[in-house]
Amino acid sequence: MKRKVRKLFFICSAAVCLGSLTGCRITEQFEVLKTEILKNDVTLENSQKQATEVMFASEETDSYQTEIPVETEFVTEMNEPTEMNEDMAQVPNYAYLYLSEEEKQVYHEVLNTVLEHAEKAEVSTLDTQVLERAYKAVCADYGGLFWMSGYVYTQYTRDRKLTGMDFAPKYTMEFQERQMIQQQIDASVEELLAGISITDSDYDKAKYIFEILTQNVDYDASVENNQNIISAFLNRATVCQGYASAAQYLLRLLGIESVIVTGRANGESHAWNLIKLDGEYYYMDVTWGNSRYLDRSSQTEKHVNYSYLAMTTDEIKETHTFDNHFPLPECNSISCNYFVRENRYFSEWNPEQIGGLLARVWNDGGEELALKFSSPDIYDMALDYFITQQHISDYCENISSVYYLENKEHCVLTFHFSSL
Repeated sequence: MKRKVRKLFFICSAAVCLGSLTGCRITEQFEVLKTEILKNDVTLENSQKQATEVMFASEETDSYQTEIPVETEFVTEMNEPTEMNEDMAQVPNYAYLYLSEEEKQVYHEVLNTVLEHAEKAEVSTLDTQVLERAYKAVCADYGGLFWMSGYVYTQYTRDRKLTGMDFAPKYTMEFQERQMIQQQIDASVEELLAGISITDSDYDKAKYIFEILTQNVDYDASVENNQNIISAFLNRATVCQGYASAAQYLLRLLGIESVIVTGRANGESHAWNLIKLDGEYYYMDVTWGNSRYLDRSSQTEKHVNYSYLAMTTDEIKETHTFDNHFPLPECNSISCNYFVRENRYFSEWNPEQIGGLLARVWNDGGEELALKFSSPDIYDMALDYFITQQHISDYCENISSVYYLENKEHCVLTFHFSSL
């Protein structure tokens, strides 16, 4: 279909207009999630034993900073489904693999307690740090435990000697409400996964999940339950924690190994995913894949930013730093990179091939084309040739304006042909 020529002649920073090409560069701004553990010590005594109860509560805010006491550490609220089907059970749990044998045993005890919605359970450790590491690993491996927001542990002593410890999840709802919400989530998930099959390739599954979450779920720090998958699947609005949890939940259903990674992005707390595709590890940040998150002042329609799908370690380290809850691999492969798989990656300067892609999208009535270059030099050449020198008009017949986005950190140049 031949595109109808738009008669737009702007001389401004919002569009590129032939004759006096100027462009708009997206300024990236970030709002992120930070959670704090608040410890409130209560001593319980009787003639035989003493118990210390510590409450782990999370501050549900999407952007705040505070001076944390020395004894306070971070934990993230994560969540998972009522029942695990066989496909899910066969998916490796990444964080679990890096625990000690003692921590793995506690991991199972924590997970079973939460899935059974039990009030509390005795754990096979006396070490609170072992319990915390096991709990964090469960949270990283399971993105759908939406009915839990933390935990309480109770230590028992006899004659000043520690003899036992209980783990008690801090539930946000009763079991009956959890079942009802799970049914609603199941219906939403079935709708979202209607366009993908368990037999599709790993790349297609990851790309599909990345797209449906960025396209169907808005970034909104004010929405309720934004720390878990309720916000993503039922409210269709969430923050980074909800995006990462929802992505892990859906990928697991499709048989893809994935774990929730926490750390900092642009100096603030953040959550994203490590995923395994065709035997290789990559990073995926669905939050940053939502163009509205990076630039909420933009007048363009929300689009998918593929720069944050299947990233290498070097790429994500440009903007993200990692917490050290468990070891992370060095991700070097680009085999499942979106631009490589979609033939939009250029390791050498080839204006005719690039121009041909632009012409094809333009003539087919497409709205955008994102291209990735292997080096800043080739990126700069493409920007200068097609935008500054206006050679885009040599390939896109009768084009009158084009809106473009720059991502110099990842050498990605995106052309938007839709009107502002």
